[in-house]
Parts: sequence; structure tokens; C-alpha cells
Amino acid sequence: MSISPKFLSGSEIRETFLDFYADRGHKILPSASLVPEDPTVLLTIAGMLQFKPIFLGQRAATSPRATTSQKCIRTNDIENVGRTARHHTFFEMLGNFSFGDYFKKQAIAWAWELSTEVFGLPAKNLVVSVFREDDEAFAIWRDEIGIPGDRIQRMGEADNFWQSGPTGPCGPCSEIYYDFHPERGDNIDLEDDTRFIEFYNLVFMQYNKDAEGNLTPLQNQNIDTGMGLE
Repeated sequence: MSISPKFLSGSEIRETFLDFYADRGHKILPSASLVPEDPTVLLTIAGMLQFKPIFLGQRAATSPRATTSQKCIRTNDIENVGRTARHHTFFEMLGNFSFGDYFKKQAIAWAWELSTEVFGLPAKNLVVSVFREDDEAFAIWRDEIGIPGDRIQRMGEADNFWQSGPTGPCGPCSEIYYDFHPERGDNIDLEDDTRFIEFYNLVFMQYNKDAEGNLTPLQNQNIDTGMGLE
């Protein structure tokens, strides 16, 4: 079903996102402090940071599902501020989280539903990326969602394997991009930010990385997502 894109204020986008996931069993939680209780980072850079002890099995979750609008200062991207049209020092990150509950299939389905049916983004303008070795996510996008294989880009570790710092919880991710200029043809280069803008990142949080770079499976398979409100 095709619907028109919704033109919403920032407050309406935030409310719509949180309500969408609250209706699907997620507990709405407040934004955590910009100064986290985490020695591995100086400031809160992502919505997942307040849930890091849960991902690592150090603290029990109060709910198996959560959703937040987290205030962030992205220090690891600070060199890009002013050089691109999509980086800010301060921003809000909308996110939905699963702590050993649903995983890739449900996270992808809800992200697509929210993007196309709720926010009304045309499916023909959307392109997705997956980690190059993540055949499962590729198959879900192609076979369950119906995205043509040539609009699913396999990317390397630098783009599609997310971690909050040099150590800690991490995992492959899948990103949704908006194509502002489909008239330019079928040659897809997601590095071209004059055409493609990534707006939703789904992280399949399933490993813990140690100081030597070794990956150990986490106790649970978790979901950590981020959508920049601005």
C-alpha cells in the first residue's frame, strides 16, 4: 500500500516513534545523563549506552523491550561536524531495544513498517545495507520484506559492524538509507551523501569485544537501534 509521506515537526516525529514501539510492547524510558557512568566513554554517544550493563549480563532488564529518545554528544564523529550536512555535536537518538527478546526478523519488519507505513516514505526511495557476512539479514530484507537484491548493499566492518568503543558489546548492523535522487539511475554508491542519507541503523548486538579484539557471544541476542531525530 502506498501512502503519502508525513510532514511532521521534530516533536511529532519523536512522539510517533515512541508511540509506535510502545504499542508493540516497549517500555518508554527517559533519556539518560549526557555524562555516563562508563569509564570507556567521555559522554553519552548513543541510546544503547544506558543499557550496556544489560547487554553484558551485569544487570537485569526491567522490561524485555524498551524505547527512548536519548540526548547524545557524538565525540567520535566530531571531525565531520561542519564538513557534512548530516553531522551535529548534539542530537537526539530515537531507539528501540530488545534484551534477549526479538531479534533480526522482527526488528527489520518493524523498522520497515515504521518507515513506509507510518512515516510514509516511498519504498522505491529506500536502500538498505547489511554486513558483508550477514546472509540472514540479507535474506530477511529480500525474501520477507521484498526489497530487490540489487538494492541491498553488502558493506564491510567499517560501515556495518557497530561498537560503542574499543571494547564492549557490538555486532553487525543493517542501515536504511533514503535516496533523494533516484533519477540518477541504478548505480548505488552509499558513500554519496548528496544522494543517499542513512536514517535508521539496526544493530544486532550479539558479541562482546575484549581489549585484544576477540569476539565472545553475549548471553542473549539483543537489538539496539538508532534513528537521528534531526
